Amino acid sequence: MKLKDRIALVTGGGSGIGRAIALRFAEEGAHVIVNDVKLPKAQETVDAIAAGSEAQRGRALEADVADSSQVRRMFAEIDRDFGALDILVNNAGIAETGPGDRERLKATGEARLGELMSGGPVTTHWDVTQEMSDDAWHRMIGVHLNGTFFCTREALRLMARRNRGAIINMSSVAALMGLDATPHYSAAKGGILAFTRALAREVASRGIRVNAICPGYIDTPMTAPISPLMQRVILSRTPMGRMGEPREIAATALFLASDEGSYFTGQWLSPNGGLFIG
Repeated sequence: MKLKDRIALVTGGGSGIGRAIALRFAEEGAHVIVNDVKLPKAQETVDAIAAGSEAQRGRALEADVADSSQVRRMFAEIDRDFGALDILVNNAGIAETGPGDRERLKATGEARLGELMSGGPVTTHWDVTQEMSDDAWHRMIGVHLNGTFFCTREALRLMARRNRGAIINMSSVAALMGLDATPHYSAAKGGILAFTRALAREVASRGIRVNAICPGYIDTPMTAPISPLMQRVILSRTPMGRMGEPREIAATALFLASDEGSYFTGQWLSPNGGLFIG
């Protein structure tokens, strides 16, 4: 029981990586607060936690982490009901910011791939940045980078009372290598890495550790819409030849949250199957 009786908050815990982390933490004895922008999704994870435990170790809370007022209300509830926080996992995120984004990127990517495979010049251009709206940019930065900051700010106020804690920020392989079709996502995840390093230096004297995880392509609802053709391209660039599983990211989070990772701070771990080797 590596997290026995510790209080953990996992944002974006309603599905995918967040759900896997919440379930693994509960298995290891933590009391897990599951946040999601949709309360029923968070409750599904809490129900799954309850099904695997004799004790009630889950709590669902709704909040959009991009909204600082909603984040403050969520942490006020955590403070009132738990009075402390040992672990924060800033996992909440989005893949696209507008209707039709995914379809347009898919069509462009497949057209570019066809041009490359034919041996001719690439005449289909991404043009993502020049066509991106202010709203799309702000929403992506808001959920990922602002959300990480808003939740961290509130979590530190609880952790500082006892001068201990672990914060895990979900970055991405996009922060390490850049993804040409998602400059706003790559920028947000890169900002999270820089924030992680700076914060780790700031709060080390309080006994609070801050680290990041940079997953590669993981088999989750976020990556499910990737076409079979593009999946083959991704796997051809991944030495291990497969996508990752949420449980593998959860295992990484457990290491960083537990005493086994006690000498890690300001670092990033990247379970990516060799897609990026730095």
